[in-house]
Amino acid sequence: MGAPARTLKRKDPIFVIQEHHARALHWDFRLERDGVLVSWALPRGLPQSPKQNHLAVHVEDHPFEYKDFEGDIPKGEYGAGHVRIWDHGTYETEKWRRDEVIVVLHGERASGRFALFSTSKDDDKNWMIHRMDEASAEFEPMPETIEPMLATTGKLPTQRGRWAYEFKWDGVRAIVFVDGGRVRAISRNGKDLVTSFPELRQLGSFLGATNAILDGEIVVLQDGRPDFGQLQRRLHVTSTSGAQRRAMAHPASFLAFDVLYLLGQSTMHLDYDARRALLERLELAGDTFATPPRFVDIPGADVLRVSEERGLEGVVAKRRDSTYTPGTRTSLWVKVKNVRTQEVVIGGWSEGRGARASSLGALLLGVPGEDGLAYVGKVGTGFSDAELQDLLATLTRIEQLASPFRESLPRAEAAGAHFVRPELVGEVRFTEWTSDGHLRHPSWRGLRIDKRPDEVARES
Repeated sequence: MGAPARTLKRKDPIFVIQEHHARALHWDFRLERDGVLVSWALPRGLPQSPKQNHLAVHVEDHPFEYKDFEGDIPKGEYGAGHVRIWDHGTYETEKWRRDEVIVVLHGERASGRFALFSTSKDDDKNWMIHRMDEASAEFEPMPETIEPMLATTGKLPTQRGRWAYEFKWDGVRAIVFVDGGRVRAISRNGKDLVTSFPELRQLGSFLGATNAILDGEIVVLQDGRPDFGQLQRRLHVTSTSGAQRRAMAHPASFLAFDVLYLLGQSTMHLDYDARRALLERLELAGDTFATPPRFVDIPGADVLRVSEERGLEGVVAKRRDSTYTPGTRTSLWVKVKNVRTQEVVIGGWSEGRGARASSLGALLLGVPGEDGLAYVGKVGTGFSDAELQDLLATLTRIEQLASPFRESLPRAEAAGAHFVRPELVGEVRFTEWTSDGHLRHPSWRGLRIDKRPDEVARES
């Protein structure tokens, strides 16, 4: 429990916590003492639970008048950046020693018993801050991982009023964790995508002390439409080299369509409408993040038609009374595509001929089933020269003698085939499924390093 409410007296010393968007986001924690503000910088803010200790960097005392400061510190000056008051109030002192301070805060957002203690006898700079009581009965620790809820492929629902419709974005699905201004963006196969898309850290600076878990899609937009090719190039560049700087010429955006945790509480038990209202209150609008629209009073067929006119992938219909069920593929969310695509597992390749004599000619593709990897055909179009070279080098490293497919390949396709361990997931565009279960006229779209082979399923 937090500290009980009480009648505040004029003589009570004050505290102030200022959210400081300097070179690195932090919170300045200041306690009135002997006419000045004794100060610590908290890189992750106040701990919300006794199970957490946060770093507190002891800095120089500030003048008492600084307690009301909000605004911008000019560039080039110490602490340059925007400052706003996160909370203020009064406090009681239980202990004040050179190396340990225990106080009880009485603020609007910060209340409770906290201990600050030095971690070094030789250096007065390094301290920690510890919460000594429970913040509230409602507080839930932020989970480390959440698997996304998945939609099924189907027909567009038509019941008016029961469904909301969102555009389907051609990108990489990501669960984004924002905690104390720090950002993690986790793909469906558990990879942290911030190394490939460092601009997503701007979301942490925007949310500041608002801890949240968001579900959405990372896209690279060109003329308002997702460019899957540019996204692929960004996914494969993870260093701070010149290659990444060139890739950053095509910045990515995170399009948030759900909120799963907010301010110490899970929201997954709430229905879609309630979660969407919470998401919209965050007012996510920046150069690299946004909340795309949803449509409730417009027929789904109209939304689908608009998505096709805008060159988008399609529409996702979501039942408005649906809760969020992590890791499940559910009919409460239905996806309808304008263009048919299929995720596939690469099981091998065939050698190139003619102009491709020194490269690969086609990839041999499969889709996992109950009794193994089903062969669904090969793809030999849609590759750039650079992709062909990269793929051949990657596939050579995982080559094996045995075929990973459950059935024998057609004789013409088996001749000269090279098989690989079924570890890589790709995506193709195609026209339809043939009667024997093969892809008709597939065209290569790219590798999906954000997905595992066991996540691949045949699109109906």
